[in-house]
Amino acid sequence: GHVQLLPPQNVTLLSKDFDMILIWAPGEGSPPDVTYTVRYESQDRLDKWMKVPDCKNIPRSFCNLTCVLPNFYVKVRARVKALWGRSQSPWVKSQFKDYYSDVELAPPVLSLNIRDSSIHVSASFPLPSCVESLTWKYDLNLWEAGSEDKKKYEGYFRKDTVTINTTALRGNYCFSARALFESISLKHSEFSQPVCVLLKHKG
Repeated sequence: GHVQLLPPQNVTLLSKDFDMILIWAPGEGSPPDVTYTVRYESQDRLDKWMKVPDCKNIPRSFCNLTCVLPNFYVKVRARVKALWGRSQSPWVKSQFKDYYSDVELAPPVLSLNIRDSSIHVSASFPLPSCVESLTWKYDLNLWEAGSEDKKKYEGYFRKDTVTINTTALRGNYCFSARALFESISLKHSEFSQPVCVLLKHKG
């Protein structure tokens, strides 16, 4: 006879660090070698459940949908079922989300290029290749270590370098940045961990 395979639980479509990911927990009493298959539908084509090539008979309990999404502005939802031997569970659906308004950002990573009298700061973003074309920006803060007084450089495009004249600076200076995205409202990530450099300009 067939084992009664219980469906996955807590099926959730969530956005984290620029990605849209379906996550779930194994159904109660699932065998250790159970696998999962995921499909998705978009709100402009309801009841047309599309396959996700990388998420068929997978042992893990998540599926990255970011670069599968046909349209970043249309809401999608996903569903998942468990498979084991010849048994399969019922499908369980997530809620609807769309990338454009639900994306959660991660802080950028800063790289500093220090010259004689200037610092060139650029930010790299941990982006999936399929969303590179969206208009990501970043804000940069600069301050002297120990001071609360931050100089803000705001709204630079992702590939732009910020050039800071350091002639008048002496001491330990710190940099931190956050990612920005203008969707229905302005979103931003947390600020990155500060990167500090010692500047020794002669007065």
